Amino acid sequence: MTINNPLKNMRIEFHILQSFPVTCLNRDDVGAPKTAMIGGVQRARVSSQAWKRPVRMAMHEFGAKLGIRTKHVADIVAQACTDSGASEEQANGCGEIIASYLSKDTLLFFTMTEARAFAEYAQEQGFDAKKLKDKDVHKIAKKALNPAIDGIDIALFGRMVAQAADLNVEAATSFSHAISTHKASNEVEFFTALDDLATEPGSAHMGSLEFNSATYYRYVSLDLGQLWQTLAGQDLPGAVESFTKALFVAVPAARQTTQSGASPWEFAKVLVRRGQRLQVPFETAIKAKDGGFLQPSIDAMTSYLAKQEKLHGSLFGKQAEYTYGQNDSFNIDDLIAALKQHSAGSVAREEANA
Repeated sequence: MTINNPLKNMRIEFHILQSFPVTCLNRDDVGAPKTAMIGGVQRARVSSQAWKRPVRMAMHEFGAKLGIRTKHVADIVAQACTDSGASEEQANGCGEIIASYLSKDTLLFFTMTEARAFAEYAQEQGFDAKKLKDKDVHKIAKKALNPAIDGIDIALFGRMVAQAADLNVEAATSFSHAISTHKASNEVEFFTALDDLATEPGSAHMGSLEFNSATYYRYVSLDLGQLWQTLAGQDLPGAVESFTKALFVAVPAARQTTQSGASPWEFAKVLVRRGQRLQVPFETAIKAKDGGFLQPSIDAMTSYLAKQEKLHGSLFGKQAEYTYGQNDSFNIDDLIAALKQHSAGSVAREEANA
């Protein structure tokens, strides 16, 4: 029986403006802040990966049960086999062969539920590695995976299994690279360090680090339809809550002890829409006004989104719109409560109509 997806093509889109003073949130291969040429001028840039991992890690702090992303698959499966009664030699042998069926020296995103299922399969085969078949391992992994139990991050960020394409999971989230809304140039900080036990005046060490400062535009899309499909409709409101909280607090970790980047969201437009994704390009660099870039960036972003809503007509598909940072009475808890209602309400309506 085909089950209709009540949230098909529905997305929560976060359009976030966040200003950081002296920072190096994301470094390139020579340790300098990443940049990009946009609209003919250099912009500060933070890659999507640099923000996705802190968001994923922060979700754990809000109660989400995460999967494991590692190259050490064999060790984890071996431990599960040991827990099921295998000898050290048997466990290591089974762990190595099962890991080889899933990944070859690459990171694998999987869950402890899958690891325990592999161990049960190995136990059924007497922990004889020669009896373990790749097709059986793939079937077990596909059956055992339940992201709603211990791998919500797999549902959100997706996974690719090179050895078994049928184990791939489509990501429900899309992160753009964060870019400065304005022209930004890297600067150099010269620093010295003193020796506490020195007998001669002067520094014991000298060095330099690059930094910048910028008002960043961040675009993040959460595909509720894809999330519903991957989770089989289980606890979408909980997933939306932990993800949104993590998105709110997470900041890339680069140089936090020397150039602390602890700035919160300053402004956000959050749209609930059906249809294609839509981000603001900021192709024309913003000029500072009244001493800063934030307000003209807000004006440009809200104007662009309003224009696109008119141009898209019925295809814009807006279900709701929320503004954070403009009204002090509407806080992040209010936003989360509203977004949870969208993920729960559509499912409830579908069930009522069934």
